[in-house]
Amino acid sequence: MAFWLKKIVTLGLMPLPLCLGMLAVGLWLTRFPHRARLGRIFAGTSLLLLALLSNHFVARTLLRPLETRYVAVPDFNPGEPLPASLIPCKFIVVLGAGYGTTADRPATGQLTAPALARITEAVRLSSLLPEARIIVCGPDLGNGVTHASQLARAAISLGVASHRITWIDQANDTEAEAAAIRQIVGDQRVALVTSASHMPRASALFRGKGLSVLPCPTGFVTQEYDTFTVSQLAFDPDSLRSSSAALHERLGMMWSALRGKTAD
Repeated sequence: MAFWLKKIVTLGLMPLPLCLGMLAVGLWLTRFPHRARLGRIFAGTSLLLLALLSNHFVARTLLRPLETRYVAVPDFNPGEPLPASLIPCKFIVVLGAGYGTTADRPATGQLTAPALARITEAVRLSSLLPEARIIVCGPDLGNGVTHASQLARAAISLGVASHRITWIDQANDTEAEAAAIRQIVGDQRVALVTSASHMPRASALFRGKGLSVLPCPTGFVTQEYDTFTVSQLAFDPDSLRSSSAALHERLGMMWSALRGKTAD
């Protein structure tokens, strides 16, 4: 119950539902002569906020600090030595990020773009760490198939042996996944794979459970600017999605920190 309540509250604080709710309240208030001015303020503020959060530059400003907190594991040429931080990792943990169950599609075609980026990165790391096990995470979201199973199928289709994969499919969120993984790996170091914007919150939660973590971010949305172009001032749905992701992560970080669930 608490899990779904958290989801509902978080959804209500996201830019689109929040702005639409403010607009609806504003329009309703304009029906009353003594509240019309307040209603116009509500409506105008909601439209302005929605426009700002749909702007590419604003969205990038919100998301970029999260995505650059940790550096991705680079490519390595055959025979090139791995960094000392990666070698001790005995487990590669992949957090879930959405999936489908459409018939007659390969496992990689069932995953959302963030989930596909995560499992692809895990498979890449598994080739660098041939002795490491992959732990895939994600519960059943009501369609009879767990996210962990879809990630496992995708990894196998990309060449990972099934005996190298462990499922965690009963944990509903990152905090619960961290607790379950702690029971499996103990004090051993893990390479944590998740989206770059989610990595600061995820790694803090994992460390809060006493796990030794090497952040391995993937699924980057923002990029470095070589030169300024007019397109960076555009307004589009993708920018609103990026703003929403940034605000979602910051709300999650605040909530976890207030409950003392994270560690630096």
